[in-house]
Amino acid sequence: MRCTHHRGYLLVALLALCAAPHRLAAQAAPAASNPSAVGQAAPDAGASAADQAAADRARSERAAELFNQGKRLEALPLLEQLVKVHPGEAQMMVALAACLVEHAATVPDPDVAGRERLRARDLLHRARDLGNTSTLAMNLSELLDGLPAGGTIRFSDDAAVEAAMRAGEAAFSRRNFAIAIRSYSRALELDPRNYTAALFIANTYDKEGELRRGAEWYERAIRLDPNVETAYRYYADMLAREGKMANARTLLIHAAVAEPYSRIVWRELRAWATLNGTRLNEVFIAVPVLQNSQPGSVPEPPQMSAVWRAYRRVSESWHNGNEFKSRFPEEKSYRHSLPEEAEALAAAAKQLKSAAGDPNSGQALLDQPNAGLLLRLYDAGLIEPYVLFSLGDRGIARDYVGYRAQHRDKLEQYLDRFVVPRSPAPRPASPGA
Repeated sequence: MRCTHHRGYLLVALLALCAAPHRLAAQAAPAASNPSAVGQAAPDAGASAADQAAADRARSERAAELFNQGKRLEALPLLEQLVKVHPGEAQMMVALAACLVEHAATVPDPDVAGRERLRARDLLHRARDLGNTSTLAMNLSELLDGLPAGGTIRFSDDAAVEAAMRAGEAAFSRRNFAIAIRSYSRALELDPRNYTAALFIANTYDKEGELRRGAEWYERAIRLDPNVETAYRYYADMLAREGKMANARTLLIHAAVAEPYSRIVWRELRAWATLNGTRLNEVFIAVPVLQNSQPGSVPEPPQMSAVWRAYRRVSESWHNGNEFKSRFPEEKSYRHSLPEEAEALAAAAKQLKSAAGDPNSGQALLDQPNAGLLLRLYDAGLIEPYVLFSLGDRGIARDYVGYRAQHRDKLEQYLDRFVVPRSPAPRPASPGA
């Protein structure tokens, strides 16, 4: 499912994403013996192919340096030239798209700014077609794909708040951080519940290296709206840069609970795992289909037949009986739901637990695929979070917000115990090291 942000939050995520550190490698210039590879850009009069290649390489190195320093507005004109000269360089297209999004924040005309964002979106689509699936490219593309038709985004219906936020946005993009903080603070004075303003203040302090102040403001943004993932994720990024990986892990778990169907959050969790030498656990219980119910279907193991019969009895009562209508009287048609799937799996787990006590066949039953996982989830009381995270189709996802309001702790516990491994313990130093 798509990552969603209500109005203003999309721009929050865009600017925070573009402000985050992402490395750009300098691209090698095309070989001087192949001037056609340089594209259609006109060469300097009287310059040799070797001179052109050297100048091109210097531009590439300078663009990478500026981009990696976060000086995106200064990198923008160089990247414009480089993308024109190297139309097949996907990494440069991604960098140019990030710079365009940041530049759009400085453009006073919202229609012109919107067109710049749409151009950035098109560049990312081209880069993806060329095979670039970097985290920056995928996250930025996902957010830009959610733009309204003209690419324009507003922060607030209040004209004064809107003006203050846009002034802060423009100052931030120009790296005038003191002015940015004053402008965002003015917006927060006018609208004390403004999550966007609090997050932007946090991100500005973070950008300046004022990490203690950044942490205070990230936490304030989280208190204003704990169901938006952005503050958790960028707070986690700041802590990870400090080497506080356990704290970053906790915040990323909170981000996933805030917006569980955001692909951006899960990319960040996978990146955290990779950075820490581990990987996320794939938690899934494969419910077997009935024998011969589908071409090529594999019959369920005999020891588990009674277990999955218990599952199907519950499922069929929801499909064929009045269970769905009685539980969701306001809904006109059946859908797959959290209570249906959770109750079916719980019925299977109860049958499994009972059968596992048989001294003759119990161990063979527990050795079956899925059996151990099902019992661990059941005993931990975490079948419902499993269903929401691992089986979150469109029907089940509709039950997420209501469940989170009552059981946020269980959602966090499930991710902590079953999905996101802790960082491996440091290896002891070898003797004499």
